[in-house]
Amino acid sequence: MMKFLNMMKSRQAIVIMMIVFMASCKSTKVITGGTVDEKMTSKSVIKAHYQNEAGFKTLAGRVKIAYSDGESSQSVSVSLRMEKDKAIWMSAPLGIVKAYITPDRVSFYNKLENEYFDGDFSYLSNLLGTEVDFSILQNLLTGQAIVDLRKEKYDIDISEEAYRLTPRLQASLYKMLFRIEPKNYKMDLQQIAQPQEKRLLEITYKNYQSLDKEILPNEIMIRAISKDKVNTIELEFKNLELNSPVNFPYSIPKGFKEIEL
Repeated sequence: MMKFLNMMKSRQAIVIMMIVFMASCKSTKVITGGTVDEKMTSKSVIKAHYQNEAGFKTLAGRVKIAYSDGESSQSVSVSLRMEKDKAIWMSAPLGIVKAYITPDRVSFYNKLENEYFDGDFSYLSNLLGTEVDFSILQNLLTGQAIVDLRKEKYDIDISEEAYRLTPRLQASLYKMLFRIEPKNYKMDLQQIAQPQEKRLLEITYKNYQSLDKEILPNEIMIRAISKDKVNTIELEFKNLELNSPVNFPYSIPKGFKEIEL
């Protein structure tokens, strides 16, 4: 418990925790395997990816988080509730930290420090090294592409027993790479790099699982690299249910000091 309390004293750790409560699934049947079809075109792979997008309405349960910033590491299990496309609510043990995220708002409070934050996604964007909004975070943690692959043309090849997609025309400031696994056409790896800024966001999906006919991530590793600093988040989703009624009790306590991030 003391390790958790020390972790909660870090504002950055709190914000990172908020990032991870965007989606999850009940630990049931882990899905592995699948065989690539070398005849598949990039257009066909992308079409299959969007046809397999999760269609649940709500999620509720717990997720185990292991966090490291290169100097220290902590792990904690936290409760979460989510309504897809609308809201995410999370609560640390004893309600020490609570967070509430909507498409236009990022808010959390910390009872250890008697402080709160209530603002936009700019801090999360800076933390991950790329522009972030509600949709991007939701896609990141449900195994969907964090950019709309249908808007660009991609080259395709086979890598690590998955379909590797790279834009035919890479942007000057951003370099992107996507790997899609062949069984359910969910993400295997996503990378967005800013070479000039020495920044890299990398999301690796270790495996998937089936829950109520939905295919969702089981374990995810997120790395945010900025010059010589590396933040790593490992997620394992447990005991979660789909499409149960959820609510989001959240109120910033009176007298707390506002955080300027």
